[in-house]
Amino acid sequence: MRALDRVSLEIGEGDFLSIMGASGSGKSTLLHLLGGLDYPTSGEIFMGDQPMSKMSDDQITVFRRRKIGFVFQFFNLLPTLTAEENIALPLLLDGKRLNDVRPRVERMLDLVGLRRRAGHKPDQLSGGEMQRVAIARALVIDPMLLLADEPTGNLDSKTGEDILHLIKRTAEQKNLTVVMVTHDPKAAAYGDRILVLKDGVIASDDHMGMAVGA
Repeated sequence: MRALDRVSLEIGEGDFLSIMGASGSGKSTLLHLLGGLDYPTSGEIFMGDQPMSKMSDDQITVFRRRKIGFVFQFFNLLPTLTAEENIALPLLLDGKRLNDVRPRVERMLDLVGLRRRAGHKPDQLSGGEMQRVAIARALVIDPMLLLADEPTGNLDSKTGEDILHLIKRTAEQKNLTVVMVTHDPKAAAYGDRILVLKDGVIASDDHMGMAVGA
């Protein structure tokens, strides 16, 4: 099966790209390729001027850990860690000590409005709070790229709007590049560009109100 078929696009620094499409259209595959979780069978992916095919597995792992933030539909928090520890995890995996990174983690807690919940574990948090922790964990590394896979899919509509506002505001403040997969047109509208995939090809690429067929 060809999950993606000659998909070619450029994502600029500071862009907020929403990707839509039916199940099986290739959305998650594209996101995984951008995050270095999968490898293309042909073609090339560049991060800046760096071709990912030239990186070893170890180099891609380090690059992903230091430069790419991930936010998932099901939060993917470790249940035995507190909110503070979950946020710090990417930095701890990079060899840093919790005491050394605590000020940075506290800034992230403030950013997502959860300073008072720092010592709580995931089962003591609401779904919206868990997703805020996940966003803080993705941002604590100061990434060049944020990849979000259905970040509001497990939340009620009001909480989902709050999460999207948070992602949008943070992206604008930090000039952060965001790529978000969603089934929800209202969520997709938070992006400044909407790409629609159909059967592994780009069906439309709407940027600043101008549709470009592909």
